[in-house]
Amino acid sequence: MVPLSFANQEFALTTSGALFWRAESALLVADLHLEKASFYAKHGQMLPPYDSRETLARIAEAIRETGAQRVFTLGDNFHDSEGSSRLEPHAAGMLSALTRAVDWVWITGNHDPHMEAQAGGAIAEELEVAGMILRHQAKAGEMRPEFSGHYHPRLQLHVRKRFIRRPCAVVSRGENGGRMILPAFGALTGGMDAKDPVILDAMQPADRIDAVLPAGGKLARFPLWRAESLV
Repeated sequence: MVPLSFANQEFALTTSGALFWRAESALLVADLHLEKASFYAKHGQMLPPYDSRETLARIAEAIRETGAQRVFTLGDNFHDSEGSSRLEPHAAGMLSALTRAVDWVWITGNHDPHMEAQAGGAIAEELEVAGMILRHQAKAGEMRPEFSGHYHPRLQLHVRKRFIRRPCAVVSRGENGGRMILPAFGALTGGMDAKDPVILDAMQPADRIDAVLPAGGKLARFPLWRAESLV
């Protein structure tokens, strides 16, 4: 877990891709895509059916690591709106225990717009918490500090003839105090190049946009884009 200053507040980014909001004692996670394996199985593509267990175990570990008392999920919680009804008993028990242990809010995404909180917690399309907007997909032109997911950003680098891909957060800096796209947290989630124009466009307006991720116990920052006036 490494410290991260954002929008004049202190946060911490875990190695698993969760963001801990110290002032709110809240854990933010994006794109869990629970029950993705069972969704694919319904359509004839067999994947190991334990993705939900793994993802929920990682959330439980992040709660223990940070001491969070609240959890906000940033959409695409299940791979589809019926995913909660497919949870096998063990995973369902894990999720129920988590939603009882902390104040849990599901923000819905494009994969699960009609999900029901069968395991507990509250549901919202988006929220404003302490002046921060929490939604699934970054809104181009947003002038308030914002947290989102959706894009599954990954940093892609060539280092010493090796191609490295790592989940990362994407952080913009500007007059609005900044916006952040969190990495996908789910066990079976892929990713998009963090410098893809789709991501950079979604984060405008901005003075600069960086990829950030924990590395060696510190926060590593990689520039993705800067306004021409700052180059």
